[in-house]
Amino acid sequence: MRKQFLEIGKVVTTHGIRGELRVQPWCDDASFFCGFETLYLEKGKKPMEIERSYPHKNVVVVKFRGIDTVEQAQKLRSQVIYLNRDDVSLDEGCYFHQDLIGLQVVDADDPQKEYGVLSDISETGANDVYHVKDKTGKERYIPAIPDVVVETDLDAGCMRIRPLRGLFDDAD
Repeated sequence: MRKQFLEIGKVVTTHGIRGELRVQPWCDDASFFCGFETLYLEKGKKPMEIERSYPHKNVVVVKFRGIDTVEQAQKLRSQVIYLNRDDVSLDEGCYFHQDLIGLQVVDADDPQKEYGVLSDISETGANDVYHVKDKTGKERYIPAIPDVVVETDLDAGCMRIRPLRGLFDDAD
């Protein structure tokens, strides 16, 4: 089951004396983070209205309504910030990493052939790399490119791939 509230970043520290926070964004770019009017604390239980947010070096500076002093802001240090899935519209073929992790990875031409479970994702710049862990614990890496990833079916909990030669056939 997909989570309604997804992790989008973490409060690193305060910024200035007016209640602003420095947040490490856990998304593709800071502008995505800055596109929200409301974010959430406490795993989605506590909505926080955003007065302003902007990228600053490698973080996002966020000012939540009602957090007006450095002392109030200090209480939010190390808190994880969440977004509501309903507030986001993803392009076709784009997915939240949190939705992909845990998918069963199978062969596109022979669904009975299972490669393992998608256990992690590395962002390399050119394309993501999916970590697939088999039943023995061995981890393989597959590029997240259309030539390899044929279909992603979140509802079925399955990713169908057509591996490049040498990815899974150790004998070659």
